[in-house]
Formats: sequence, C-alpha cells, structure tokens
Amino acid sequence: MPTTHIEKIKTKRKNLYLRVAKGHFATNHSHSNYYIDVAAQKSRLSEAKAVAQELCESYNYSSTIIDTILCLDGTEVIGACLANELTKHSFSNINAHQTIYVVTPEMTAGSQMMFRDNVVPMVKGKHVLVLAVSVASGVTAQAAIEAVNYYGGNVVGIASIFSTKSECGGYEVKSVFNPEDLDNYFNTPAHECPLCKEKKKIDALVNSYGYSKI
Repeated sequence: MPTTHIEKIKTKRKNLYLRVAKGHFATNHSHSNYYIDVAAQKSRLSEAKAVAQELCESYNYSSTIIDTILCLDGTEVIGACLANELTKHSFSNINAHQTIYVVTPEMTAGSQMMFRDNVVPMVKGKHVLVLAVSVASGVTAQAAIEAVNYYGGNVVGIASIFSTKSECGGYEVKSVFNPEDLDNYFNTPAHECPLCKEKKKIDALVNSYGYSKI
C-alpha cells in the first residue's frame, strides 16, 4: 500500500491532521476498513503539541487530578507535551503549577504490562491518565487499567488520538478523532468482518508501529 494512498483530513487546529487509508486491515484483535496513520503525531513535535493541546481542552476547568500520564503505543512525545500543557500557568485545571510524571509500561513475554521497582512510586497512589494511540477494541486500554490497579494507582480517565468508544473499563475516553470523522468506518472481530465475508483480501497487517503489506 503506497503512502500516496493515505488521505490527509484537516482540522480547525494548525498542524493537526487525521491521516487515513481505506482498505482491509487486520490487527491482533480485529479487522477494519481504515488504517489510521499516527506516526507523525507520535514523532513530530509540532503535531504532538497539537494533539496535546486538543486533548488538554477536555480537562480544562476540570476537577480531574492527574499525577501521572501512562503512555501506550509509543505516545511518549505526546505525553510529555500533554504534561506541559496541563501544568501551564494559564491552564485552569487543578494540575496547574504542579509536576506530572510521564511513564511507559514494560511489556513481558506474555504481553502483560509491568513497572520496575523504581517506577512503581510514580504509579502507586497516583492519579493516572492512560494515553493511547487509539481505543477501538479496547483490549490494550483495559490491560493498562488492570496494570495501574495492580500497582496501586488510580485511573482517572483515558485519552487517545482516535477512539470508537466513549468509555472503556468504566472510565471516560477523551479523543481527538472518532468514527464520525470517517465515512462508513467499522472495526469488528475477524469473524464478523464484512470484507472477509465478501472474500476481499487483507491489504496489510497493522499495529501501533505501522503497517506491513501482504
């Protein structure tokens, strides 16, 4: 799938775009008719800042306490930008003037999330915001919630670039983009995929790192 097939959907905010490609895509958990390319948002500072500013508006004038941002799927740059936005003097949230930890979990061979002893104090007893690339099936976000709970942290919400859900695991999901931004978007378990039922071949395997053509 050449990158020229990726469409760029503009938003009202400068440097904030939704890049997508239409086709038949498979993840470990589901099939979808859209590939959402977030590589630039995760790696390019100007776009990471734009995502952070957009997400930050969801927590302005909020009583939500955020001590720690747990970054999933390589969202550390966005997480650092979001922490910066949340602690600005001009921000009207309870977090203003405070510091925020930005951490990422370690993945075990069994795909479980863990924190080393020196990182645990940044999670235990802290109010933790889970930051993800997307929340579609919700499997990764749910695993993060369970990890935070296991280590004694308190999840206060989930933030993501794209989400099909308004809540996951009982926690509210705030996202920059949602299915309303895409025509006829679907994300389903493989056995329910309408493209598979039409015998259409998979274009690429996708995960948080990108895609691999088949």
